[in-house]
Formats: sequence, C-alpha cells, structure tokens
Amino acid sequence: MTHEAVDTTPLHGTGWSFRSAMYDPKYRSIFYQVLTIVVLVGFVWWVAHNTAVNLARSNTASGFGFLRGRAGFEIGQSLISFSSDSTYARALLVGILNTLLVAVTGIFTATIIGFLIGIGRLSRNWLIAKLCTVYVEIFRNIPPLLVIFFWYLGVLSVLPQPRESVGLPFNMFLNNRGLAFPKPIFETGMIAVGIALLIAIVATIIIVRWAHKRQAATGQPFHTVWTSIALIVGLPLLVFVVSGFPLTFDVPVAGKFNLTGGSVVGPEFMSLFLALSFYTASFIAEIVRGGIRGVAKGQSEAAGALGLHPSSVTRLVVVPQALRIIIPPLTSQYLNLTKNSSLAIAIGFSDLVAVGGTILNQSGQAIEIVCIWGIVYLSLSILTSLFMNWFNAKMALVER
Repeated sequence: MTHEAVDTTPLHGTGWSFRSAMYDPKYRSIFYQVLTIVVLVGFVWWVAHNTAVNLARSNTASGFGFLRGRAGFEIGQSLISFSSDSTYARALLVGILNTLLVAVTGIFTATIIGFLIGIGRLSRNWLIAKLCTVYVEIFRNIPPLLVIFFWYLGVLSVLPQPRESVGLPFNMFLNNRGLAFPKPIFETGMIAVGIALLIAIVATIIIVRWAHKRQAATGQPFHTVWTSIALIVGLPLLVFVVSGFPLTFDVPVAGKFNLTGGSVVGPEFMSLFLALSFYTASFIAEIVRGGIRGVAKGQSEAAGALGLHPSSVTRLVVVPQALRIIIPPLTSQYLNLTKNSSLAIAIGFSDLVAVGGTILNQSGQAIEIVCIWGIVYLSLSILTSLFMNWFNAKMALVER
C-alpha cells in the first residue's frame, strides 16, 4: 500500500503543478507572450516565403541594385542638382529632401499660426475671438486634400501670367508659375561667415546657461537677449564685412513674356506648404487653447496682483506653464503634417511618394520602393518624437 502511494503521488503532484502554473498570472503572461512571438514570427516567415515564391514565378529581380540605374525623368523642383541622367538613388534623395522641406517649413509656420490663433480664441476682443473661432471650425472640418486643391486651383492658378507678374518688395514677383525671388550666390568667404555663426550660437548657449546658474545662485539677473542678438547677428556680420561681402544675388528681371534670372518656388510647393500649414494650425490652435485653459486661474490672478500687464502675464506666466500641457499632443500634429505631405502626389509636387511612384512604374520594384517609403517615414517620425520628448523633458517641472 505504501509503495503504491509513493508511485501515484508524483503523478498527482505533477498534474497539480501544471494546472496551478496555468492559473498563475506570472506564468500565464509568459505563455501568452511566447505564443504571440511564435505566431508573429510564423506570419512574417509566411509573408516572406510567399513573396519570394511570387517573385521567382514572375521572374522579377529583387534587391536594391536597381537604384544605380538611370532615372530617365526630370524633377521640377529640387534642392540639389538633378537631371534625367542621374540615378534612381539620387532621385529618391531629391524626393526625401523635398519632403523634409515641406515638413520643416510647414511645422514652423503651422506652429506660429496655431499659437496666434489659439491665444486669439481666448482674447477679450469679441471680433478677434470670433474670427479665430471661424478659422478653426473651417479648416479643422475640411479634408487636407481639399485644402490643397483650394490653394492650387482656387488661388495660385488664377494669378496673373508671368508677363503680368505682381511685383513684391525685395525684387520678388508672384504669378501663376510661382514666386520668383533673388537667387543667392555664395562665394568662398561665406564659409568663414558660417563658422562665425556656429561659434556665435555655441557662445550664446554657454552664456545663457551661465546666466541661469548665476541667477539661481545669487538672484542677480543677466540680460541674455541683447547679448545673444549681438553675438548671433554681430559676429557673422563682422566676418561678412571683413571677408569682402562674399555674397551676391541673381535678381529676377521681368521680360516681355517671362521672367529671367533668380529662383522660382513653384505653385505645387506653395499650395502644399500653405495648405498643410493652415490645416495643421487649426488643430494646434485648439491644443494651445486647451493648454492655456489648463493653467490654474490663480496663476493669472497672482501675476495681475503683482501689477503685471495682461500681455506680460500671458507671455511670462501662462504660456510657459501651458507648454507642459501643449507639447505632448503637439508632437502628434507634427507627425500628421509630415505624413500628410504625401498628398503632394495629387498636385504633382515631387516628394518622396511621387518620385518613388515614378521609379516603381519604370522598374517594377514595388516591394523595395514600399520598404523605402516605410523606412523614411518611420525614421522621420521617430526623430521628431525623440526631439519633442527631449524638449518636453526640458520643459518639465524640476522638483527640489
């Protein structure tokens, strides 16, 4: 009897430990994580296997060697030199740079407009508040593609012909072919000016940090604004004069039928830039308004009791505290603007998607082009998020 009891106890104990492990939250979570990884790896392998089989069946070459091939097409607007004899790789680089140009300029402009509209919605002036509200409600409730068509077909396309261009200050002209402006021509001495500007920026950062530490230790403020302006403007300007003014301009000249000289920003870029800026600014305005509303009213009342002007209260007390609420959702709008730049294909602007689509049609390398699209947009999104997270951490309250 004793021997039989000893033989059956381990079996019973083994079954009991397995059942108890399945009901243990720790082991159950590990089991489901392992199961998820196995399923994910199996799915990726299945997709890769089917893709390889289909490519072999259709005799389609895979890999990125096609990027060394001749492009054979022109690109209207490019930040670097490009011709039809350039490679596919350079064409994609042109598309990436154009996408970055739209994203950076759009984010900068949308942020300024959004902050102004957001603060304007809280204005005590009835007209300003209502105008800002109308702006937000109009642009926020219209698809971005429709806004792009509005600027491209409803505004820029109805401008005068080049021979009847609208003259603007600083030798600029506006017509239905875009905005013509003087083209800067840099000479050798501009390298020294650039180095001087870099040195001035580094010196300004050092002085600002020193001033903050000095004020925290002694309570004595140091006016860094004028010092920063003197360094960033004065030092490069001094080097510019000493170098013999190494900068000239190729000014556009209005002819009988067209403009000659200078540089031209095409209507495709202008419409995309304006549309994304105004569209995203409407969402940023609501984020700014919500962030300002999130600041305790007692902060404004305390600042007013100290005798600060309402504009100073907003600039020095309310907005710095509101930034801690504004920055996280602001990151999402920056990412949305960057990804919405892919709508440029609708009006023929040569961004990454448009250039990649042309290469795809010529080479048939669909998988590689889609992978490049995904990697580029994913990289831009991650870099934007990392920068905004760093900035958010700098703006966070530091407890002593």
